[in-house]
Amino acid sequence: MPSRPLPRAAALLLGLCLALPAVGQWTEPAWESSADLPSLSATGHRAASSEEYRLGRAWLRQFRARAPEWQDPIAQAYVEALLARLASHAGVDASELLVTLVDSHRLNAFAVPGGVVGINAGLFAFADQEAELVSVLAHELGHLAQRHYSRGQARAEQTQVPAMAAMLAGMLIAAAGGGDAGIGVAMGSQAAFIQDQLSYSRRYEQEADRLGLQVMAEAGYDPESMVSMFRAMQRLTSLQGGTPPEFLLTHPLTESRISDTASRAAKLSMQGQRDGLQYHLVRARALLAIHRTDPDRARTRLIQGDAPRQAERYLAALISAERGDTNEALRRLDALAREQPDLTLIPATAAETAFAAGRTDDAIERSRRLLRLVPGHVPTSLTLAEAQLQRDPEAAWRLLRDLADRHPEDHRVFALLAEAAGRSGREALGHLARAEYQQLTGRITDAIRQLGVARRVAEQEGNATAAARIEQRYEAFLGYRETLEKFR
Repeated sequence: MPSRPLPRAAALLLGLCLALPAVGQWTEPAWESSADLPSLSATGHRAASSEEYRLGRAWLRQFRARAPEWQDPIAQAYVEALLARLASHAGVDASELLVTLVDSHRLNAFAVPGGVVGINAGLFAFADQEAELVSVLAHELGHLAQRHYSRGQARAEQTQVPAMAAMLAGMLIAAAGGGDAGIGVAMGSQAAFIQDQLSYSRRYEQEADRLGLQVMAEAGYDPESMVSMFRAMQRLTSLQGGTPPEFLLTHPLTESRISDTASRAAKLSMQGQRDGLQYHLVRARALLAIHRTDPDRARTRLIQGDAPRQAERYLAALISAERGDTNEALRRLDALAREQPDLTLIPATAAETAFAAGRTDDAIERSRRLLRLVPGHVPTSLTLAEAQLQRDPEAAWRLLRDLADRHPEDHRVFALLAEAAGRSGREALGHLARAEYQQLTGRITDAIRQLGVARRVAEQEGNATAAARIEQRYEAFLGYRETLEKFR
């Protein structure tokens, strides 16, 4: 997905953040339920945590509209499960976390108020071991648990500077590929304020490091991996002529910070040991996504990272699939699945591979077999739904409607739901689902137009239930757009 012009992206986001005092209740509606989409025009006093939650979801919509997305349901499910496991040790509510994957080779990850966590594909490429990735995620959870952005905002308000807005705008642009331009926006007219905040920011980084180390130890990961990750980032900075990776632009790294982390890591002991094979399989997917035009480069980097032999075989299967040798790809995947029966990722990949090769019936059979063992597995459910669209749109509709109820922030689900509704004779609901997809991806004007079409179709069909639901969403969408336009 190409990025839009940077100044406009910054302006939109700055406006959205400045609108925060007027943000109304943000809820996650069940599909066709009576719950509202967040109304950004309501007023009233609310808890800071609620404000952060709403801001994060509003920010994510703007981010999706502009940042290049790494669309990989299998990698997404892995990261979500990993974060949920870590969150229980960080004191963060896992149910409020939302993950967005960025299609970028750059080393970066970030956390946004309200539980939005972003990860570049490049972070997987950089981290040879799962514990190294976990060190970054645990650090980001530390920021969320300590509510650093909220605390920073409180001080910003004292100096009448919208620091959070500037910071988030910079993060958006950097994540979208703007590199140093993102930091320029974040600092720009706020330079004096940022300078005043440097020691304050360093303290936050130290707090996040310390909590992150504790989370790692309790979750069964070696805390020393955070130290090795910091050292590796330092070496990368030197190799890049003193230009740090994006992660360090927003998370300044000093020698004293590394020393403090090393000292504390040495005093912690792990509670058990995690098996990282699944990580290496996801890393193989990330490397292939980064090196689409040169799969052999992905293989070389995986081997250099001392990956398990199973990961090399998994990547070989992915490369076979990319080159059109579906039989060889499925043969490799099925052999791995027999050796690793507890790794859902492998048969899920086989079902995905079969569908991508046009083997619809095989994909359906593989997906159904896996879902009997692992009910509700999202990547496999999405594969099954796409395949059923070609064979049984009514079954696809039922499956996707259930997914939409359970995952109301997943724009991929609503894109497929719109198609399933249309193919199963639910034209009005198809337009409604399309509108939901558009608002989830930051295209609120398009979403409102789509709702207008949905309303006309519902009236023509005489579908009073759909018409009422569409009218409700229309009012919510208008309020959302009104607030955004005030600050453009």
